[in-house]
Amino acid sequence: MQKYSLLARNENNFALKNAIIGFFCICRPVLRQLKHEMKMKILLFGNSYQRQSLDGIKSLIGHIVSRGIECCVEREFHDYLVQSLGSCDGVHVLDSDSIPDAHLAISLGGDGTFLTTVMWVSPHHIPILGVNTGHLGYLTACNLANACDMVDDFIDGNYTTERRTMVQVQCDALHIAHPYALNEVAVLRHDTSSMIEMETSLRGLPLTTYKGDGLVISTPTGSTAYNLSAGGPIMAPSAPCLVLTPVSAHSLTMRPIVVPDDAEVSITTHSRSDHYLVSLDGESHPCPTGSTLTITKSPVNVIVVQRRGHNFASTLQQKLHWGQ
Repeated sequence: MQKYSLLARNENNFALKNAIIGFFCICRPVLRQLKHEMKMKILLFGNSYQRQSLDGIKSLIGHIVSRGIECCVEREFHDYLVQSLGSCDGVHVLDSDSIPDAHLAISLGGDGTFLTTVMWVSPHHIPILGVNTGHLGYLTACNLANACDMVDDFIDGNYTTERRTMVQVQCDALHIAHPYALNEVAVLRHDTSSMIEMETSLRGLPLTTYKGDGLVISTPTGSTAYNLSAGGPIMAPSAPCLVLTPVSAHSLTMRPIVVPDDAEVSITTHSRSDHYLVSLDGESHPCPTGSTLTITKSPVNVIVVQRRGHNFASTLQQKLHWGQ
């Protein structure tokens, strides 16, 4: 009896396996057809300081549309292009507070435009390609002359991505609508020439009280921005760290310190003014003196598109003239 039971069980398993194989054989052409019919969508963001780049931007949009890709342009940038070019054919208009699902977001500008694009699209986990039409463009992957080639590489899958850490901020006395930063959080004096005092704790334990013009809490991505100008170290973008760098410290013994990025940083700021400033990637918010900021690693990452073969050292050499 047991022999026949095992035989029946094997026959049932064989029949189930054949049914599963048959199901996937039927579905495979359908899935392939659906994938073919799914239209790629690219979002475009930019600023209104593009007078020297308008022809290149027009060519980029035309190239995207010619590849059969749905191109959506942020409303204010679209209005600027229409005003400057006379028309912006073949595109859809999107509002920054209603971001659709998309395969790629392109930031046209410098690092400031890139950070604004991050603010809008990072919660939607859309990869971002930075196209530099500004000055340094440290966060960008290519310039406008190479943008069409970069779009082609993206369509063909010939690219890499990097996941960049962000931080988030909570203030016990103020609601911050967009509490995330890719580069840094800066605590700064406001309406006073006197220094401010920032009682700082790490993982709930007292670290020190910084006295000076401010304090920068930087991610690895932001280590080459405000942090570097304030004398902080450069960190590789993938390093699981944050750096706390004082701005014009009252004491020469107050040096930058690197901490793990999973450490909670708490800062209570005292000032002769009624308020101090907290700046998230340049977006400033006045906070009441005596309030406490809590800074933690954000659950949201930024997906940055890079050329295949890109590396951190080449970025330092090309954009910061490292070693020259």
